[in-house]
Amino acid sequence: MTRYILWGSYCEDVATKRTPYREAHLAGLARQKAEGLLITIGPTQDLTKVFGIYEATNENQVRQAIEADPYWEHGIWTEYQVKEWIQAL
Repeated sequence: MTRYILWGSYCEDVATKRTPYREAHLAGLARQKAEGLLITIGPTQDLTKVFGIYEATNENQVRQAIEADPYWEHGIWTEYQVKEWIQAL
């Protein structure tokens, strides 16, 4: 399996706008983690960026998971990049 990093941005006023979708978002992340797809994910302290590490068979699998997330579907995440990651240590 290959590891991938997610680097993305949040919308303005994310703390308020995410509220209706937060429970479904967290439940989906918990499922991804239980399935072994998601290693870790979280926002920067200032709530402007999101960073995640995934382990998947291909990049498309990661992109599908991101784009099925309520935060992407409802514009809470406004853009993202996925890059294959080589873990040195």
